[in-house]
Amino acid sequence: MSLIVGGLAVVEFRKITWDNFEECIGLELHQEQKNYVASNVYSLAQSYIALLNDDLPAMTFTIYDEETMIGFIMLYHDTTEENEYGDEPCYGILRLMIDRRFQGKGYGKKAMIKALEFIMTFPQGEASAVYISYDPSNKVAKHLYSSFGFEETGKVNDVGEVIVRRELNFSFPTKKG
Repeated sequence: MSLIVGGLAVVEFRKITWDNFEECIGLELHQEQKNYVASNVYSLAQSYIALLNDDLPAMTFTIYDEETMIGFIMLYHDTTEENEYGDEPCYGILRLMIDRRFQGKGYGKKAMIKALEFIMTFPQGEASAVYISYDPSNKVAKHLYSSFGFEETGKVNDVGEVIVRRELNFSFPTKKG
């Protein structure tokens, strides 16, 4: 049974293991979304390369609703010196993808709640903000992030994505109605 937070059932993050690896890399977006989010294979390769180069690897998880894998998320932590978008230690959400079969069911919002709750445990160090980026044409992502209080920084990354930021002192949105 799922927990309820603010009227929303909570999803669960699980480690990627040999038992769920194939399913994880098989998760897919709709064709028109594939330019917005790197593949899970690419994301896992990036994390592996960081590990081999003595960098703190990104935190990668599968996202589950009970026993059904519905998505993938990749998080990171930067020190003040590493943060290229601000002057503070921070966390970032590098990837958030919900498989095409499960989109439109509120899982993006549930995954964002879980991600922010996890970040607030400061698993790789203290931070005062969380950052995420999105393609300017991705209206769904823009709406999701703004609904959680993320604000545009006026900066873009090297691939033209808008950088948004949220303080780590906040409450979660509740279900209306």
